[in-house]
Amino acid sequence: MMRYHVEYACDIHPDRFDCPDCLVDYSENHNRYGLIVLNEAGGGVISIAYCPWCGTKLPEQSD
Repeated sequence: MMRYHVEYACDIHPDRFDCPDCLVDYSENHNRYGLIVLNEAGGGVISIAYCPWCGTKLPEQSD
């Protein structure tokens, strides 16, 4: 499930952060997973340490 949501590409919204179906983002630069937050101010990402579906610990993020 995690891979599906990280790789999900919407046909309607070219920017993942505009799509309500894009739930998880992955930052390769920081090795960080996060939940996408959609709001009128442009949204953002809340970092997560565990998979929301199975609870597996995710790799440590780098800053």
